Amino acid sequence: MKLEQLVALDAIVSTGTFRGAAEQLNKSQSAISNAIRLLEEELDIQMFSRAAYRPSLTPEGDVYYRQALRVLQQMRELKRTAGRLSAHEEAELRLAVSSTLPLHPILAALKDIGQVYPATHIRLATESMGGPVARLMEGQADIAIASLADVALDKVDTHPVAEVTIRPLATPDFAAELGTQAMTPASLQGRVQVVVAGTGGQQFDQSRDLLAGGNKWTVSDFASKKEVILSGLGWGGLPDHLTVDERKTGRLVPLSVNSFPPRHTVLHAIRRKDVVSGIVANTLWDKLTGLDSTSDAQV
Repeated sequence: MKLEQLVALDAIVSTGTFRGAAEQLNKSQSAISNAIRLLEEELDIQMFSRAAYRPSLTPEGDVYYRQALRVLQQMRELKRTAGRLSAHEEAELRLAVSSTLPLHPILAALKDIGQVYPATHIRLATESMGGPVARLMEGQADIAIASLADVALDKVDTHPVAEVTIRPLATPDFAAELGTQAMTPASLQGRVQVVVAGTGGQQFDQSRDLLAGGNKWTVSDFASKKEVILSGLGWGGLPDHLTVDERKTGRLVPLSVNSFPPRHTVLHAIRRKDVVSGIVANTLWDKLTGLDSTSDAQV
């Protein structure tokens, strides 16, 4: 029994096919099949039933796989520990965060990082929808801060960092034209909904609260979305921490839309289990996981 055989086993179960496992592990399909065949011969059990199109674990294979997962987790922890012990200061630290995140929970941590590791270049990228998770899984970010929607939780470590509230808003004049009653999606069909384009691609779309069949304007960020809404050209959901003054002064008012209530989302710090983090990334992770997730800017 070899570690690469357990990794291949996990990849087949995770992706559902030998081909998917080969693509995930960047190996040939024949290499994956051979690894499992040798494992089955050594243990004298059949891991998968191949009667259907997709391989499924046999009862014996299922028992073995659950034990193998524990071994894999221990090996990953050992690898991470070794990485910490041998780590040197990284040249670059890449952080991809949701555009809905109030930055104040992480700025103090980044300030400390910059003082302790001044030679490390900090890259802070703001992404929309599933963008932070996409950058993390593509290897373009060391740590992401985002919601856990569509995240493969068995592949990552997570910790809550902040909670945000997004509510539908419009100018008073725009809202007055719609009337005082609770609005239905149908009543908004002819009105422009302003939305932010996601940066996660098809795999990590995470689109939420879209009015089916309605008119839409798409912008690249929440600052632009807010300006369009303030101009009275449409309505849309905005994070509370970006609209404190506008709601206090009445320049923006909440809309009561059936099926579109204020949405509360917990944003998590996320990192991949299969990547050994450097000393700077580990230090930032420790600081982020010490944050109070209730200390968001909800008003």
